[in-house]
Amino acid sequence: MLLWFLVSIILIVGAFFVGRSRMTRVSESSRASHVDSYAELRDVESISLSFDELSAFFKKLAQEKGAEYAFGALRVAKFPADTDLHLLGHVVGDELYKQKGLAGIAVCTNDFRNACSHSIVVGLLLEKGESALPHIAQACRQAPGGSGAYTMCYHGLGHGILAYVGYNLDRAITLCGKTGTQGEAPQCIGGAMMEIISGGGHNRELWARERVKYLIKNAPLTPCTSNIMPADGRIFCLIYITPYLWEAAGADLGHPTDKDFSASFKFCDTLGADDIAGRDACFGGFGKEFTTLANARDIRNVDQMNDQQMRQVYDWCMLAGIKNGTAACLTHAMNSLYWGGENKPAGAIRFCGVISDEYQQRSCFLNLIQSVHTYQSNARYRQDFCKQLPEEYVRACS
Repeated sequence: MLLWFLVSIILIVGAFFVGRSRMTRVSESSRASHVDSYAELRDVESISLSFDELSAFFKKLAQEKGAEYAFGALRVAKFPADTDLHLLGHVVGDELYKQKGLAGIAVCTNDFRNACSHSIVVGLLLEKGESALPHIAQACRQAPGGSGAYTMCYHGLGHGILAYVGYNLDRAITLCGKTGTQGEAPQCIGGAMMEIISGGGHNRELWARERVKYLIKNAPLTPCTSNIMPADGRIFCLIYITPYLWEAAGADLGHPTDKDFSASFKFCDTLGADDIAGRDACFGGFGKEFTTLANARDIRNVDQMNDQQMRQVYDWCMLAGIKNGTAACLTHAMNSLYWGGENKPAGAIRFCGVISDEYQQRSCFLNLIQSVHTYQSNARYRQDFCKQLPEEYVRACS
C-alpha cells in the first residue's frame, strides 16, 4: 500500500484561522472551574466579544498582571466559537517580549501551537533586524516542546520576516534562506506564506498592497509554483496555501462550506500526476485546516474532539474526490491531532478508527505508527501505544 507520509513535514502548524468575526455562541469547555484563579475572566466571559475586543482585554491583562499570568488565563478561558487563539497567544506573547526580552522564552510553553515562542523570535527580529538571527537560533533551541519545536520556531519567525521586509515575499524568502540548513528555511517560508495570506497585523495597508502581487485568484497556486519559490520551500508553501484556495473558490473564510471545499480541492488536482510530494502537500493542507475548523477553531483541545466532529473531518476529506488526495488529507488531519507527539495518541487513534473506508483507515493507522516511531524514541511509550491499536495493526506497530 502506498503510504502518504512525508516524515520531514509531519509537524505542521494547524493553527491557521481565517475568521475573526463577532460570534454569539460560546464554545463548551471541559476545563475545571477557573474563575477563582482568574477573577478577571468572570466579566469577559459573561458577554460575547469580538476578536479585537478580546485582544484588547488580554493585552491589558498582560500589562497589568504580567504576560505569564495572562497566558494562564488564556489557557482556561471560555471563548466565542471560532476565536483565533493562536493570534491571541501572539498578543500576549508580544507583551511578554516587551517585559522580558529573550529571557521570556523560559516562560513559554507549547500551548496555542507555540504562539509564545513565535512572539519572542519575531520581537527579536523587529527590534534588531538581520543581526538578530544568531540570537533567534539560541531562542529557538530553547523553544518548548518535542523534537520538532526547534524548526517550528522558525515558522513563527517567517511571519515576522515578512513584516520586517515590508511584506515583500521575494525578500522574505531570501532572508528565510539565511536561517539555517537543518529545516529552518522551509519552515520560515511556511510562516511567511501564512502571513501573506492572512496576516498584516503590523501594517494592514502595506500588506494589502503587497498581497495582490503574489496571490492570484485565477491561478492560486502561483506563489508555490513560480520561480521565486525554492525547491525546499515549495512543499511548505503548498501546505499553507489552503485558506487562499478557499478564498479563490469564493468562500466566506469565516464559514466555508462543502461546496467551497470541493471547488478548492480541484486546484490541487492541477498539479501533475508525477508531482507526488506536491499533491500530497496541497491535498494534505486541507486536513490540517479541517481539524481546527471542526472544533470551532479551538486549538487547546483539538485532539479531544468527539466522534461526530472527527467524522466531519473525514467527510470533508472525502470531498477531494480522489483516492490519494483523500489519503493525504486524512494523514495530515491525523498528524494535526497527534502534533508530533505533543498530544497523547488516543485522539489520533480514535480518528483513524472512525474512518469507514478500509483503504483510508489503513493508510491513517500506518502513517500514525510511522509518526510515533519518528517522534518517540522511548520504548515504553511505543509499547503502550501499540497496545492501544486495533489488533490488525499491532504487528505493523511492533
